[in-house]
Amino acid sequence: MTDQTSHATTAFDYDSTLALALELSGKSWEVGAVLPGVSRRPRRSLAPRDMIGLLKQIERWKAEALRAGCSVQRTVLTYEAGRDGFWIARYLLAHGLEVQIMHPASIPVERRGRRAKTDRIDLDMLLRTLLAWLRGEPRVCTMVRIPSEAEEDMRRPERERERLVSERIALENRIENLLCLHGVVGFQPRLKKAAERLDELRSYTSAPLPPRLSEELKRLMTRHRLLSEQIKEIEAAREQTAMAVAPDRAAQKIQMLARLVGLGLATASGLTRELFCRSFAEPRACRVCRPYRNTVQQRRLGTRAGHQQERQSTDASYPDAVGLALAALSAGQRAQLLVRRAHRRRQRTHPQNHGGRARP
Repeated sequence: MTDQTSHATTAFDYDSTLALALELSGKSWEVGAVLPGVSRRPRRSLAPRDMIGLLKQIERWKAEALRAGCSVQRTVLTYEAGRDGFWIARYLLAHGLEVQIMHPASIPVERRGRRAKTDRIDLDMLLRTLLAWLRGEPRVCTMVRIPSEAEEDMRRPERERERLVSERIALENRIENLLCLHGVVGFQPRLKKAAERLDELRSYTSAPLPPRLSEELKRLMTRHRLLSEQIKEIEAAREQTAMAVAPDRAAQKIQMLARLVGLGLATASGLTRELFCRSFAEPRACRVCRPYRNTVQQRRLGTRAGHQQERQSTDASYPDAVGLALAALSAGQRAQLLVRRAHRRRQRTHPQNHGGRARP
């Protein structure tokens, strides 16, 4: 569940608030502002990652607002969550600025036709959205919570393992497809002696595989072995952390979740590092969003990736509270719950309970 803020918690004062929007790109940064007491909306181009220049430009705009008769008491800057992550927000927060990071998929866009895509248009859209959010308009956008460096680093091993597993599966599919071109099936790259069996494979004519194909398969198996070793290193470090004699708060949470029936060590580690991420101090759980991986947007596009990600029951998935509660129950208790649920559903859909008509 993504920790988001859908409305501002501080009253918005036009005469004392400097609203800023930052459009990030690899070649240049565009910063726009709404100055109190100034009718125009200035924009400036900065070099990428020029934080000193950004702070100096903000001070110039504050001085311009002061000359117009308005003293800036609050400075709010926003940008979209993306490749640059949260280091910009941490830097600006350390210098006394208020930073709000927008969820990219929550920003409303024009849907009536193909819209122009430029940095100036995106900057104006960010400013309008920020002003509407500061005014307290409902469902304008959602803001992502800014995690600390420790929280962000704590989630890195599980995410790296997930990427390595995906890369290994892609290599296995590639090896299988290459062998299928010559009628070879049943080869399992994860076996210990799989690389030695490559020379023993024969095509559908009982002839050895072509030399170029054999060389490519050996290179693929070398990369496959390297990925498997890296995955084992991450899993070994995870087990060592979970079995520590003097565990910290995170390791204690992992050990408690691992004792639940049907919940493995990998899922317990993922839940602790992804779901319960607020320094283990606040009772309300949160999960910082992953940019460029929006399940809601995938559903709207008609793909099945979002549904498959929710239905996964592997170690990389993170079940909800209901799933955790069901996992802690015995098989008989779960069966009783299913029977009661089916009985209630049959009562709701019975024609006699709805005037002779079944509920759609």
